[in-house]
Amino acid sequence: MAKEFDLNEVEVWDGNYAASQALRQAQIDVVAAYPITPSTPIVEGYGAYVANGYVDGEFVMVESEHAAMSGCVGAAAAGGRVATATSSQGFALMAEVLYQASGMRLPIVLTVVNRALASPLNVRGDHSDMYLGRDSGWIQLDAFNAQEAYDLPLCAFKIGENLDVRLPVMVHQDGFTTSHKAQNVYPLKDETAYNFVGDYVPVDEMLDFTRPVTHGAQTEEDWHYEHKAKQHKALMDSRPVIDEVFAQFKELTGREYKRVETYMMEDAEVALILLGSSVESAVLAAKQLREEEGIKAGIIAPRCFRPFPYDLVRDALDVPTLKAVSCMDKSAPGGAMGALFNEVSAAAYTTSSRPLISNYIYGLGGRDFAIDEAKRIMKEQKAHADAGHITTNIQQFSGLRGPKLGFYETRRS
Repeated sequence: MAKEFDLNEVEVWDGNYAASQALRQAQIDVVAAYPITPSTPIVEGYGAYVANGYVDGEFVMVESEHAAMSGCVGAAAAGGRVATATSSQGFALMAEVLYQASGMRLPIVLTVVNRALASPLNVRGDHSDMYLGRDSGWIQLDAFNAQEAYDLPLCAFKIGENLDVRLPVMVHQDGFTTSHKAQNVYPLKDETAYNFVGDYVPVDEMLDFTRPVTHGAQTEEDWHYEHKAKQHKALMDSRPVIDEVFAQFKELTGREYKRVETYMMEDAEVALILLGSSVESAVLAAKQLREEEGIKAGIIAPRCFRPFPYDLVRDALDVPTLKAVSCMDKSAPGGAMGALFNEVSAAAYTTSSRPLISNYIYGLGGRDFAIDEAKRIMKEQKAHADAGHITTNIQQFSGLRGPKLGFYETRRS
């Protein structure tokens, strides 16, 4: 029996420690991990809980992140509750096995502390790894602060293990900005947290010798298509389950989460759409613009990046007063528009209002995103709204040193 770990009503934790506590409280059977900055303290913390008797689980040290996710896949297929953490290059090395985990319908929880992908080498946070995983078949949730870095993994286990879902779940938090920043966190008592997550119910576990099963079979063209279609359906069908788990968590804690968070959008004329810790800075900027300059600014923040909530984003954009928005992509676009821009544009196309949409690339390699910069961008959206068309290049780089670079020209119709 694991030792009790008493917690006070409020703790001062960073995002990494918060995530490690959530894994402890969920009583993980196996964590297979290879350390990488800035996510190392999550699995390091879990290893300490195992060593000190707070968890009746196994901490498996492996030789790479590819091996870490491979170990997680094996442990989950054997019937265990499994989790790990990684970042950046480690996430990229895991990529092959991420598809194995989702295709085998294994509800592993992966805490991703977002960090830039090399080259050049960089340990600071942007969303390059988050975007890399967007087509891997995992549910992706996004924490904006340390409290959410604690809450969302607890929700992730309950979502992924739901018998109508049975899919792996990533919980993202921004490297250093969230993972290493100490904030007030209100944790649950151990018993309360575990009861919320619930006992693990294995499905088709390999160690049930009374009912032999095969995992990871080869199918080729005869059945591969059907398997992927069923996997996609399960991913899309997870949406009401996510909503229900969030509702149960609100009832338990009073903390409310939605697949798309909106702030001051009821009468907004301009808006920013963004992810991660930047959301809190953007909300402050929008409040200040309203108070100081009378600009009716709002914020839209998808919390669930996969399955992408097109309907909820569409509803958030379908405000009669909304004239211009900017999608903020914290990842190098690689010769295209930003990934969030593309998703939001698809949703906006079905709205009746169809606001003007521009794209900002920002924060690469951990470049700071200040409140003043958020205000400047929203004022630029106001200029677009007043003119009735986009007055600058449709895609720009925010906070870039040196000459201003334009990449996509705009033309008035």
